[in-house]
Amino acid sequence: MVNYFSSDFKLAILGGGQLGKMMLYETRKYDIQTLVLDPSEEAPCKISCNYFEQGDLMDYETVLNFGRKADVVTFEIEGVNIEALKQLESEGIKTYPSADTLEKIQNKAVQKQFYKNNNIPTADFKVFSDLKELRSAVEKETVKIPFVWKSATGGYDGKGVSVIKKTADLDGLSDGECIAENLVPFKNELAVIVARNPSGEVRTYPVVEMEFHPTANQVEYVICPARIDEKVAEKARKTAERVSEAFEHVGLLAVEMFQTKDDEILINEVAPRPHNSGHYSIEASYTNQFEQQIRAILDLPLGNTDSKVGGIMVNLVGDENHEGEVVYENIEEIMKLDGVTPHIYGKKITRPFRKMGHVTIVDKDLAKARKVAEKVKNSIKVISKK
Repeated sequence: MVNYFSSDFKLAILGGGQLGKMMLYETRKYDIQTLVLDPSEEAPCKISCNYFEQGDLMDYETVLNFGRKADVVTFEIEGVNIEALKQLESEGIKTYPSADTLEKIQNKAVQKQFYKNNNIPTADFKVFSDLKELRSAVEKETVKIPFVWKSATGGYDGKGVSVIKKTADLDGLSDGECIAENLVPFKNELAVIVARNPSGEVRTYPVVEMEFHPTANQVEYVICPARIDEKVAEKARKTAERVSEAFEHVGLLAVEMFQTKDDEILINEVAPRPHNSGHYSIEASYTNQFEQQIRAILDLPLGNTDSKVGGIMVNLVGDENHEGEVVYENIEEIMKLDGVTPHIYGKKITRPFRKMGHVTIVDKDLAKARKVAEKVKNSIKVISKK
């Protein structure tokens, strides 16, 4: 067993955003040395790591030279240079999840094709090299409106996804490789986080239910446990395990899925890292997702994924009418409420729908927690200084 604790061992994290920052809560708890690379000088991780470097995550030499400073490399964002990860692996530096896993996930068209090739249930789709090819298919009616357009690369936090209800909706979409996906008539959007370590130990977290903002296409609430039938929950966890096995991933894999009107489970997409749908676990679970990520990539025993209490997560995003230096209005009001914990990510500038933090609400009574979550959402405002 490697001595990770209070030693010379170094863990490198590619990406210095809020996910990395929350991972660093756990490395500090265990006194594990950390190095972080991020393009922004004001990355949230900067205050918590042992060594911070500003640099381009997509630049081969930057990632390679940074990774060589560490014993194990992980990432908190998919937009990193895969060739550099492959080279690091060839030099004996462990990268978890692997470059191979990330390569199958980074491009959504490749990811969707992977599900098809592995008989994993997903919505029907077609891949197009660019917008012109997609327009032609719409004109010839080989793709029928309505459908969901997804950019193959570069999408995040609701960007790069649009529901196309009429031909004019194609105007203004970013050009490049894309997917046209059948609209799924679903009851619920669900997610399951799977943890796997190199020794092959696997644990799944309880199924969560996600409620989305109607215009920003971002998660507004994450509810754990999902308010669904036990048989459906079991099927969702088993399907998520199957996806994890197919990807042979190590670390965390957040598996987003649809529960159809007929209670079938269809995979939407995955993220090979800690995920918004697992933030509730910091307060509500025996082992939160960030500690589990550290345990998994270092091949330590995985922790208990059960919840201690019902948990609901509310995203704090920038008000759509504000941009500039951030102010959290009425934060004191929500802190008066029982079971409410705000997490502020440390981003100094707010802009419309930018993820600035989240709030967890815990309660044994999930219905009560949901009401408090509504109150939190309506009270706190992420605005800019006047």
